[in-house]
Amino acid sequence: MPNGRYSLHTDTGPAGHGPALIGEERFSCAPGPAGWRYVSKTYAPDGSVLAATDLTLDSRCRPLRMELRAGGWQVRGGAVDGVAWVRAAADDPAGDSAVEGHDRAHGFTGTSPAFLIATARLLRLEPGASTRVRLVELTEPVLAPRTVDQGWQLAGVDTHDTDSGPLLVERYTVADLATGEQRAVHIAGDVVLSAPGVELEELQSPPNTWPDRFTG
Repeated sequence: MPNGRYSLHTDTGPAGHGPALIGEERFSCAPGPAGWRYVSKTYAPDGSVLAATDLTLDSRCRPLRMELRAGGWQVRGGAVDGVAWVRAAADDPAGDSAVEGHDRAHGFTGTSPAFLIATARLLRLEPGASTRVRLVELTEPVLAPRTVDQGWQLAGVDTHDTDSGPLLVERYTVADLATGEQRAVHIAGDVVLSAPGVELEELQSPPNTWPDRFTG
């Protein structure tokens, strides 16, 4: 079960400076009986907790169960004829502030690198292939939902020799279809190696090879 740490950065920093550090996300992930699960907490530079992510994919890489917490809000959701979710204040156990949502989207996306892995595995692209995908983005810090359309292309797959054997690294180009902005995402198994605003800083064991039963 990979355990590791990502550093998270803003796209741009103050004038004359590079991207600013948001904090770090400490995570663990692994395939299991229900599917693949990713659990993490994100910490600010001062050590305070910014967010928590708990995402489980089913055997077809759809969001079986998703729970996010950030900014005093929580969102629970999953795949129901698209995706459905409930957003409520985290300190509202009675659910009086809860608002339900539904969209004929393919999945969720957000700040956590977990969502890049989930989308890549859902699409199951062959090298050189591309497709469009509709996602519900949950924007931090208040987890407000908005629908986005992205274009994903698997530009290539590289093999790197490591002490534990060959490591296959997938190179994706991800485009925001509303703005045309493109970004490069590198994924190995169930770990993001790099993406805009995301750097893998520590990994205690090699990435899991994605199970064959999750790709059919």
